[in-house]
Amino acid sequence: MEKKKVEIKIKYFNDELERLRPIDGKSDWIDLRSAETVELKKGDFHLLPLGVALKLPEGYEAHVLPRSSTYKNYGLIMVNSMGVVDNSYCGPDDQYFIPVYATRDTVVNFNDRICQFRIVENQPEIEFVEDDLTGGQNRGGFGTTGTK
Repeated sequence: MEKKKVEIKIKYFNDELERLRPIDGKSDWIDLRSAETVELKKGDFHLLPLGVALKLPEGYEAHVLPRSSTYKNYGLIMVNSMGVVDNSYCGPDDQYFIPVYATRDTVVNFNDRICQFRIVENQPEIEFVEDDLTGGQNRGGFGTTGTK
């Protein structure tokens, strides 16, 4: 099944920042890079600039998450767990950032891959209808599915 192609307009805040590109054949997530070199001490919070502003198409949003190696390589935790960027965040100064907390002393260099994003279609309009859900099967509630 052929994927739909979507055009995204992008502004780079630094000509030396590596250009965004999909990871061919490996993932449909796209790496974002640090737009500065910063030294952080254990316990520091920092809004790390990612050097890009995007104009997402109508009906789409971006989900920004740390890369799987971000904690191992830098000791950084993304403090809001996941960033959601709607398509109204699209002005010439609307640079993407990742809010990070340092769990150890670390250095992030300019152009280091630090997080990743993907775009997803917005959720359809939802109407909630009250029901006692007696036709569903109980699974035991939150946290009861076991450890194996």
